[in-house]
Amino acid sequence: MEIMDDRHGTHSTMITSQLPTDQWCVAIDDNTLVDAILDRLMRNAHRWALKQESMRKRLQEID
Repeated sequence: MEIMDDRHGTHSTMITSQLPTDQWCVAIDDNTLVDAILDRLMRNAHRWALKQESMRKRLQEID
């Protein structure tokens, strides 16, 4: 949260996650914190949802 507060409105920030944002409340277990983070992230965000198969799974099939 401190990082987001420091960068909010002044710097670009790229976040990657294997967990969709609608599941962050379960993972972080603090709805207020999640709401604050997502509010700062999503206001001017460009989102890319990757839907391809995991590279780990693909590499295992090659071995």
